[in-house]
Amino acid sequence: MPLFRPSVSLLQSVLATCLCLLPGFAAAQAAADFPQRPMRMVVPYPPGGSTDIVGRIVAARLGESLGQQMIVENRAGAGGNVGTDVVAKAPADGHTLLMSSVTTLAIGASLYSKLPYDVSRDLEPVALVGSVPFVLLVNAALPVKSVRDLTALAREKPGSLNFGSAGTGTSAHFASELFKSLAAIDIVHVPYKGNAPAIADLIGGQIQMMFDFLPSAMPHIRSGKVRALAISPVKRSAALPEVPTIAESGVPAYDMLSYFGVLAPAKTPARVVARLNAEINRISQLPEVRESYARQGIDPAQETPDRFRAYLQTEIGKWARVVKETGARVD
Repeated sequence: MPLFRPSVSLLQSVLATCLCLLPGFAAAQAAADFPQRPMRMVVPYPPGGSTDIVGRIVAARLGESLGQQMIVENRAGAGGNVGTDVVAKAPADGHTLLMSSVTTLAIGASLYSKLPYDVSRDLEPVALVGSVPFVLLVNAALPVKSVRDLTALAREKPGSLNFGSAGTGTSAHFASELFKSLAAIDIVHVPYKGNAPAIADLIGGQIQMMFDFLPSAMPHIRSGKVRALAISPVKRSAALPEVPTIAESGVPAYDMLSYFGVLAPAKTPARVVARLNAEINRISQLPEVRESYARQGIDPAQETPDRFRAYLQTEIGKWARVVKETGARVD
């Protein structure tokens, strides 16, 4: 007769301990219990810009569907690098997410000589939310009605027109530099700390033109405070069907889109990433969300994490070539 007979509870405890030592078990268990506490969506730009607008739409719905509070945290600075680095260094458990755009996800990799993170190594693609065109805006008092008028004025008075952006190295900055190069005009860049102050100075006449994401520009276009001359992709936007593209306005080679995506810290459990991807894709199909996106000119997207990762790699390569061709560099 055995001297010791282990109890059922003891056996269960030993088995649980052994299972926890198995590779991947702890991550799987964490995924099964996800989310365990309030979450945060880091937007690496100031409030009021397009990334912030889209981030708040997604965050509100995602918090509801996951049954946890979702806090939107604006961590602006260094063209989006500050907030991106916060997420790259956060615990890889899915409770901290990044809502970002082409600026930090693709352009920054080649534009900055040194970054504290590597998008491909330190971030896990979760979901591509959608794409959005840029719109070329001018101050309402500027005596131009078209892209041709604008380029004619710039050639008549080289160096006299200022264009604003949300900051050096941002996608809006590059949209302007590409326009400047293809249109062969001399205009001066005035960088701001975010989109909102740039728009404010455009309305006030301190700068004469700028490229902005269509969602954040729409209220100002509708109010008549700024004039929309053209949009950036080769196809007109259903949100502004009367506004021509830049390509059909005399700069035929111009074509540029931005996009918004959600990422998590690298090594976030695959089950967590898959659940977040499914929820975000479901949210993008909700009638009220699609209607909100349509009003703002956002084209919703639905991609798997793997396809989003492949897309980002293509984008990083594309913008590396553009950065090299323009000679742009930020130290």
